Amino acid sequence: MGVSDSFSQRVGERLRERIENSPRWHTPIHAFLVVISEITGGVGPWGALRPLIATILALVPFLFLGQHFNRQHSKAFDWFALQIPLLFCLLWPLIWLWSIFDAYQTSMLSVANTSINAA
Repeated sequence: MGVSDSFSQRVGERLRERIENSPRWHTPIHAFLVVISEITGGVGPWGALRPLIATILALVPFLFLGQHFNRQHSKAFDWFALQIPLLFCLLWPLIWLWSIFDAYQTSMLSVANTSINAA
């Protein structure tokens, strides 16, 4: 028996010991959850989808649903009241486009703050 054989035998024994003594949460499900966590940037599936949902809701004109989704109800009501005098002016599309951007930006910051506070 050579040196390399005894070395590989010791490595095999150590590996068997580690596998036997490893916690039960080292399963394929745990590996899948780690992969999902890495894909979503550690904020989870909801944190990854939240800005997209806020943007889609903000695309609905006149209602400013993206701001309501981000729990900024006063901002949504203010913009709703502001759009009434601007309804037939050229500024209304600008405030609508800005609300879409603001809903996305606020949701991204909310996800970032949540992940920072959770860490």
